[in-house]
Amino acid sequence: MRTQNSFNQQYSTTFLRQRNMLSRLAGLVCLLASVGASSQVQTPVQDSINDKDEKAQLAPVQDKQAVEDVVVPAVVKTSEERVFDLVSEQAKALAAAPYAQPKQNLPAELADMTYQQYRAIRFNPEKAQWKDKAKFEMQLFHPGFLYRTPVEIKVVDDNSGTKNMLFETDRFIYEKDAGPLKGLVPKDAGFAGFRIHYPLKTTDYKDEVAVFLGASYFRLIGPGQIFGISARGLAVDTAEGSGEEFPSFTKFWMLEPKTDDSKLVFFALLDSKSVTGAYRFELVPGLNTVMHVQSAVFAREDVKKLGVAPLTSMYLSGENDTRIFDDFRPEVHDSDGLSMHTSSGEWIWRSLNNPKGLRVTSLQDNQPKGFGLLQRDQNFTSYQDTEANYHARPGMWITPDNQWGKGRVELVEIPTNSETNDNIVSYWVPEKPFKKGEMREFDYTVKTVNGALNEDVTARVSRVFNSWAALPGQDNAPDKSERQMVVDFSADAFAHLGQSIRLKPHLTLSSGKFKDLEVMQLPDKTTWRAQFKLIPDNNEAIDMRLYLTLSGEQISEVWNYVWNANEVE
Repeated sequence: MRTQNSFNQQYSTTFLRQRNMLSRLAGLVCLLASVGASSQVQTPVQDSINDKDEKAQLAPVQDKQAVEDVVVPAVVKTSEERVFDLVSEQAKALAAAPYAQPKQNLPAELADMTYQQYRAIRFNPEKAQWKDKAKFEMQLFHPGFLYRTPVEIKVVDDNSGTKNMLFETDRFIYEKDAGPLKGLVPKDAGFAGFRIHYPLKTTDYKDEVAVFLGASYFRLIGPGQIFGISARGLAVDTAEGSGEEFPSFTKFWMLEPKTDDSKLVFFALLDSKSVTGAYRFELVPGLNTVMHVQSAVFAREDVKKLGVAPLTSMYLSGENDTRIFDDFRPEVHDSDGLSMHTSSGEWIWRSLNNPKGLRVTSLQDNQPKGFGLLQRDQNFTSYQDTEANYHARPGMWITPDNQWGKGRVELVEIPTNSETNDNIVSYWVPEKPFKKGEMREFDYTVKTVNGALNEDVTARVSRVFNSWAALPGQDNAPDKSERQMVVDFSADAFAHLGQSIRLKPHLTLSSGKFKDLEVMQLPDKTTWRAQFKLIPDNNEAIDMRLYLTLSGEQISEVWNYVWNANEVE
């Protein structure tokens, strides 16, 4: 597996500061590695034509006038298609023109309001859009504080008629320190964003299922889940020394839902210095909420690194860490690993880490079946947190819906000392550079996930431990860079295996050596433990791949991990 590593503490700090402002604070407001594969192309099957039909198609035309009189009916586009065409034309026109910095027309009192003031402004749920008219309702976020460049929101009816949503003061409740701010917002100012409500758990109450707030960030949850991980419309130059570019959704077109609609369709215009884009979103709430995304992205300038379907999360500490935090909680994270389903059908699990320095690694493939950041450990005892409830945080899974071709899933891990920082990012990077004047289409589905994926039927990695390889009281103990690695694979089917059956571990390293590799069944009968001692050659990062086989057949996902000797404190 080819692993790309980079360590730059100065960039890491700046990167975290940018991301923390745009994502983690937004979340607080809302809460009030090479994979061998080949492209699989399906050739359409053409139905055979019987002799009679074939002769009719090939017969010469006898009546020229009759042919000329035939009127080909015009293709009538749906309201959705007309709106997407409109947004696409706007994105294309923007890409052909120089980038214009969005204007900030808010009064200083709003632009400079404090976090406490912003928290004291609440949307009045009685004023929700479509209230008592549909299952879906939309509530709005007040402009100001971090959100100094509000977005336009338009409502579209069945006939493609659009109406701008004007700011109405009585839709908001101003409490405590926010009282003096009432009435200061111009009617045409727009909004910071919006959230969608839908009756997920009961028909008597509409739960929050989706939030769009800040840049191109959005979050999704299903029943029993709470906000944690975020998705984005697009990422540009993430973890590059030149700094990251954050494209923003500047306009939204919301299609009015009918009374019994169980899906909500809306569109967005994306803009930034290097790219523009037209997006169609189809929100389908359920046990795991689903968002179908259709996008047409235009390059205004050459893009060094295009990040498609980006996911942003947080990982502070976990069971495989060597960094020590003075915290009673055993683990603190929104996600515990990156999962990937390759085009060849292999499942890969890369455990997350909070490294000492910025780390960028990648998993290469050709048309992957899916990838995502997951919170597979949903046991409260692993976290012991009654406030953040990390055990209830969902993962997000990306499934490409059109041809993405060759590229890589890139994982960015940024060192952090605080759980308020989103320090984990993952996205797809196309192999072919995105050049000025180009347009590309990326269609995919985003799905919230409780724990592991149902489609993952192989034995899964359930726990990972990493410690010094020395034995208690050992004379001539090895250097602390020599590690004891423990990886547990779990599957219900393992319960039927007896002690006489031996699973075989397969381990490969990009560098360094290993010894004492063994596998054993644990007392719960559903878990088999693989363990080995890892011996680095130097400070070079070691990329590890480990899986289990039974009678020569692979029966587990691939555990993939990157370790560097300088991680030891």
